[in-house]
Amino acid sequence: MRNLVLALLSATLLSACSEKTADIQIDAAKPVFRMAGGIGASWHAISEDTIDESPSYKWALRYKNSRGSAWGGNPPVTDINAWEQICKHASWLGMSFVRVELSARMYEPEKNKYDWENEEMQALYKILDWAQVNDADVFLQQMWSNVKWNSYPGVQPLLSAPKSVEDFAEGFASMVEHLTVTKKYSCIKWVCITNEPPGGSWGSWWSMGETNPPVTPAWKAVRMALDRKNLSVILSGPDWTDLPVFDASKIDFDEYIGAYDIHSYQGIDEEKQKIVKDWADWAKQHNKPMFLSEIGDMRLGWKDTNPGPKSFAAALSNAESILRGLRVGVGAFNRWSFTNRGDLDGQWQLIKTWDTENQKYYENVEPEPVAFYGYGILTRFMPKHANVVLTDTIANKALLSQTVTGDDGSLTTFILNKSDSLLNISLSYTGIGERTLYLYQVTEAEVSKPGFRMDALKELEIKDEKLIELELPAKSISALSGYKITHEQMARQQK
Repeated sequence: MRNLVLALLSATLLSACSEKTADIQIDAAKPVFRMAGGIGASWHAISEDTIDESPSYKWALRYKNSRGSAWGGNPPVTDINAWEQICKHASWLGMSFVRVELSARMYEPEKNKYDWENEEMQALYKILDWAQVNDADVFLQQMWSNVKWNSYPGVQPLLSAPKSVEDFAEGFASMVEHLTVTKKYSCIKWVCITNEPPGGSWGSWWSMGETNPPVTPAWKAVRMALDRKNLSVILSGPDWTDLPVFDASKIDFDEYIGAYDIHSYQGIDEEKQKIVKDWADWAKQHNKPMFLSEIGDMRLGWKDTNPGPKSFAAALSNAESILRGLRVGVGAFNRWSFTNRGDLDGQWQLIKTWDTENQKYYENVEPEPVAFYGYGILTRFMPKHANVVLTDTIANKALLSQTVTGDDGSLTTFILNKSDSLLNISLSYTGIGERTLYLYQVTEAEVSKPGFRMDALKELEIKDEKLIELELPAKSISALSGYKITHEQMARQQK
């Protein structure tokens, strides 16, 4: 009898083990949606460090970071060595979606007088050359106009809406024509006419004097100007900040744009995820993608040289924003920012180009390690135009995960452990057959070590329904990927 009881108990335990439910369940055969872009970071071409602060302007922005930090992060274009290093770091990250930023003053400082060869335009070409060679989709962003010839009387050009929307549209379309037809940059997929216009909580295009201007007439005028030049590039909007609640009554511009985008600087938790979902659902209903074209977390600090934006806490927040965005249908993500001075509105830089103490550019451009690797574990293993597949995470609010597949046959599962404790978890896959995955992980302690290397920590053989056991360090980001990439490699390689 005793032997019979033991046998029955053993069989019960074996049955319970065999029926264990995985903490993360992935069905690679069930795609949820296909991304229109990928993941990357803002890369501006603006270098001018002065603006017109004349006291004669009644409506003006007169403070150090009145333009945010969308300027001054790049060394002179004559510094070939520094630019080679910058491009090398961009390639290591594997960014597949890049918000490239410029101003109207760069190319049309006077009405109908274009300048295509100045320092800032040369910087723009270097950035677009990188994107073209590295097959990265470009979201071309005009941050502001900043031209006196098309500003309202008494309004500082940085703040002013265009006095003539038609002239603005013609100049903008001429710039797009120059880049896509004359210069043949096929990497430019979307264009946005101004940064954070009225409708959000802050931004450019905010004044015509006594009243605030509408933006919809400009979207219409620019779309018409692009069409006249037979330019099929897609307009995106509204580019509002800061994670505005969706309100369909404010959308009077849908017929002029082909993509939706908004910004988020307070992180995205479960509650804020609902706001993102509302925007993504609306865009999907109108057969358009929706982007988070700026993400960051100002709750961790910003302004001046505040280090919050480059902290590992910021990396964890960015990862959560991306994983939650993937869950609800966001088609591309852009972190603020790739190059950044770091002394204007916080240290947002992924690479160190500007010496804030000595106020000069570094001769050697190195990664800002915590920020660079904390974001790189996402960009490096995310294929372009990935398919987001069904991923269920079982009842653990500290655990977030999403899985993507690529046209190259790749599969990557991203996992975020937000908790202060180590987690031992299990995963199960269906719809994958048999394959090898490689585990990559980042924690603050590891990426802070001199000489950190993002090499695979282990190799796992997986097949359908097999339970995979993983140990997730506290406050960590992991990627379980079919890409086998050594730290030195510049390109993804599917094994």
